[in-house]
Amino acid sequence: MSFTEIRTGQGWDVHRIAGGRKLILGGVEIPWQFGLDGHSDADILLHAITDAVLGALALGDIGEHFPNTDPRWKDAASRKFLEHAVVLVKERGFSLSNVDSTIILETPKLKDHRAKIRASVAEIVGLPIDRVSVKFKTAEAVGPVGLGFSAEAQAIVTITR
Repeated sequence: MSFTEIRTGQGWDVHRIAGGRKLILGGVEIPWQFGLDGHSDADILLHAITDAVLGALALGDIGEHFPNTDPRWKDAASRKFLEHAVVLVKERGFSLSNVDSTIILETPKLKDHRAKIRASVAEIVGLPIDRVSVKFKTAEAVGPVGLGFSAEAQAIVTITR
């Protein structure tokens, strides 16, 4: 008897807002007056998706694979992290089936960047764009995100074997 194994992983990331940094979301540079502080390029969306993939595989989190104490990852493009996680999916005989994600950020408004961000994520993970969802929310002026101190991203992925 054979069956399809289905696994789901959840990821979350947060970074402080920082002047003098580029704002990179989903591998796309968003023109804005600030970016996010971090050891790498601080792409919260790709970090959350990477953690979701690693979680579905029960392989820990992004910090275990790419510690922020390692100078190799200083200012690294976060797509490298997600590409690594996708390789792990394939090595273990799974296929990535779906990505659902949310960016929580007060400003800038991101709706005009949705298509480009979705296309970038789809390309990185090797999925058709209709299997990649990227949603945008504000925190309604509540908490650190709502007060403009930080930005967050959440992601859920499904893998199958």
